[in-house]
Amino acid sequence: MKYIILLTLFAFELFGALVKGPVVTVDEENRTIQAKLPIVTPGVSGFVVHKIAEGHSSILNNCVVLDYNKTAQLATLKLLPFNALANNALPTGKWKVQKGDEVTLAFAYSRALLIAPSEEIYHQVTKSVKVQWIHPDIFATILSYIGHPTPLKEDFEAMSIATSVGLVFFYLEKKIYTVDIKSFKILGINEAPLVQDTTKLPFYTRVEKIEANWFGEGSDELESYAPYYYELLVTYNPKNEKLYENIKNGDASLHFLLEKFDLGKE
Repeated sequence: MKYIILLTLFAFELFGALVKGPVVTVDEENRTIQAKLPIVTPGVSGFVVHKIAEGHSSILNNCVVLDYNKTAQLATLKLLPFNALANNALPTGKWKVQKGDEVTLAFAYSRALLIAPSEEIYHQVTKSVKVQWIHPDIFATILSYIGHPTPLKEDFEAMSIATSVGLVFFYLEKKIYTVDIKSFKILGINEAPLVQDTTKLPFYTRVEKIEANWFGEGSDELESYAPYYYELLVTYNPKNEKLYENIKNGDASLHFLLEKFDLGKE
């Protein structure tokens, strides 16, 4: 089984190298840009760096790849607010992204979080994939501080900011979904035929109890592992055909999620 996992998860080791390239066009509203980049996958996130003066630069925006033209090697990226180093005590510049600025993608892809249903699966996967694993105990502690025993997308982003994690892996029904932790787009799906005898909610962690807010989204205890994480993935990947087929061909109790896809729509 160890060798099967090594083979099926080998693709995950491709993640980890930074991808950099110059901005070549900026739209009038400064919302999307095009950058000259090696092959990248839609959903990969990063940031844009602006050179202020010799030896001085500043990160202006987060960004996420929307589309990639292989022939022209041009990536279309959506600009988003940069929130990783927020400090109200420091002044902020009024620079905008412009031609010649540098895009950096796949930052912190060498560091990952694994959401697994049991300790056994957690240890088998983390021993087979060569990334720097950040223990889910840290994520559970962050969730307890926020008051969300049911993790939301923004909680994963909070984890990314706090620990410089770039990827989150979800183990669901003998498959592992590789997800950009900020955009929450699926970057890859790999077979992982492990035996799941137990399920720990909301995921494997040694933290005994995650504190909850009195009310609000995320404050309820998670009642079911696979349905919740599948729904979370569908919400942010409604056009992913492979995810659709996996759910369609899987547990019939999850078929209600098929209605949430919008395949074939622009």
